[in-house]
Amino acid sequence: MRIAVVGGGPGGLFFAALVRQTDPSVEVTVFERNRADDAFGFGVVFSDRTLVGIHEADPVLREALDAHGRRWDDIEVRLKGERIRCGGNGMAAIVRRTLLALLQDRARGLGADLRFETEVSLADLDGYDLVVAADGTSSRIRDALAQHLEPTTETATAKFIWFGTDYMFDGLTFVHERGPHGVFAVHGYPISADASTFIVETDEASWRAAGLDAFDVTQPPGESDLVSKAYLEELFAGQIDGHRLLVNNSRWGNFRTRRTRHWYVTEPRPVVLLGDAAHTAHFSVGSGTKMAMEDAIALSAALARHTTDLPTALAAYEAAARPSVEAIQGAARPSLGWWEHFGTYHDAFEPWQFAYHFLSRSITDARLARRAPDFVRASHDQWRARHGSAAPLETPLDLGEWRLPSRVMLVDPDCTTAAGGTGEPLPLRAHAPDTPEVWGARIKAPDDESGLAAAHARLGSLAAAGPLLVAVYGGTAHTRALLTERARLHHCLPSLFVDDTLDRDRAVTAVLSGRADLVGASADTVALWEVSS
Repeated sequence: MRIAVVGGGPGGLFFAALVRQTDPSVEVTVFERNRADDAFGFGVVFSDRTLVGIHEADPVLREALDAHGRRWDDIEVRLKGERIRCGGNGMAAIVRRTLLALLQDRARGLGADLRFETEVSLADLDGYDLVVAADGTSSRIRDALAQHLEPTTETATAKFIWFGTDYMFDGLTFVHERGPHGVFAVHGYPISADASTFIVETDEASWRAAGLDAFDVTQPPGESDLVSKAYLEELFAGQIDGHRLLVNNSRWGNFRTRRTRHWYVTEPRPVVLLGDAAHTAHFSVGSGTKMAMEDAIALSAALARHTTDLPTALAAYEAAARPSVEAIQGAARPSLGWWEHFGTYHDAFEPWQFAYHFLSRSITDARLARRAPDFVRASHDQWRARHGSAAPLETPLDLGEWRLPSRVMLVDPDCTTAAGGTGEPLPLRAHAPDTPEVWGARIKAPDDESGLAAAHARLGSLAAAGPLLVAVYGGTAHTRALLTERARLHHCLPSLFVDDTLDRDRAVTAVLSGRADLVGASADTVALWEVSS
């Protein structure tokens, strides 16, 4: 078999090495349009949990991390002069250029043919039995087959830019600063003995107010945005002790989440997607390098199992790799959404709750406690210190005309009434009543984020009519959370998160994080919470 790999990034190189390692009779040629030592970006990071399968497939990454990488266990959140740490997050990182060089040596040593500064199209690869498109998020191979593969793209509103720095973070660190033009945040982590990655995110309003929108991002890769470099060096000078930022094709962008309905085609010829060409997930949750290397493992294994049946091998690859990718993308959406709204959270929350809100964006209280018991215990202690020693769900809430004995309400199936304790039910209305009365507003969350603008308008109209609280139901867990937060953080109204599928763990997480003031479900569901407490 003759295989052409288009793209010499970690995924393509790792796949080439694995195929040759498994079956040296397979001819593998890697075509990379850049030079061998070109590497945009700075470092790549892996969690300990994701490294097991990669290490089992080939020791090259483990050896690279042992010899050249940096490891840590804690995440640190810096906000308003406080530094809050959360353990149980074993991770490792390495300089991207170093990793590429080692993967090149590994693939070449196993007999793969590596051709750099060589750009190819499908028409140039007619003599190959299989084309592996590992040519990144802007894959030309994927785009040439878009009619068959059906790719989609969602563009985030947050802006980000990728730097390095000669300041040494001691682990994954999130730094948040409100400057004269808005709120900016950093993802920082060490990648070698003398450098760290330094990714900055902000919202578009802050980015424009700071005058950082002048750089022409359409020009060819290479030149970096030095105006933004200078601005951010000054803004974060106190956080990095006056150290420099380092550039490498550093320019602002909006993260694009890519999905592809089909990862391969067999007609008019066999072509399969790998890594960012098939899928992306926001870097706050999913390492694109990690996912590409896991794709490489799945594809090489499928080809080894089905040596004489290429269509079956490609189907087996997609079936094996897609569930993990979709799980990561599912977790990445609320994480990416957090970064689109972090300025609101920065201003609304105390540092302890901000850190808990951030670290629970894709994980529940109980799961987080298994990973970082000290952090979760401290968060609960902070809540009790502020609420008279009561646990989150058992904390009373004074609504003026109503005083609820806890943060739990019984909500009927149609979300038309809600009751707390033994008091009278509160009517929940989709429209303001015509006569004066005590009432709560109810609003249905949209089924996807495209409906949030209209939901925000409805919420604004209801909020202006003076309800006692706002109950949010329906939609998805993510859209419900966003609409519930908007009620309490933007309109300053108590919010009731209604979900009859909630378990106690998720209910506690919603209240302790500040995503909701109250949680609501049916009497049967609430009874299960009491049993599990």
